[in-house]
Amino acid sequence: MDTLVEEAWRARERAYTPYSHYPVGAAVEDEAGRRVGGANIENASYGLSICAERVALTRARMEGLGPIVRVAVVAEGPAPSPCGACRQFMAELAKGAKVVYENRTQRVESTVEELLPGAFSL
Repeated sequence: MDTLVEEAWRARERAYTPYSHYPVGAAVEDEAGRRVGGANIENASYGLSICAERVALTRARMEGLGPIVRVAVVAEGPAPSPCGACRQFMAELAKGAKVVYENRTQRVESTVEELLPGAFSL
């Protein structure tokens, strides 16, 4: 998981956070070991902002990655626990994946199902 976390830290450098000043990075990996990263992108119309996790998962889908098996999320400050929208995104696009979220001093490991038990699904 450490190399995936490193990729998430690199992705964080591309965040666009002029409003919150809280850059977050994410990286996902499929069962074949292919990886993509994402960073949060804010907008003056704050509801249009998108979290790093959803950017990475959307990229993975668009770039043809297979089933996602690992997700890493990083930020400075408090450990960046994924928001509800990101948890639901993971429940659909990364079902069964292992998840790690961390800052520079704390790491939390979980699964998608532990983050969102009883997730909405079809």
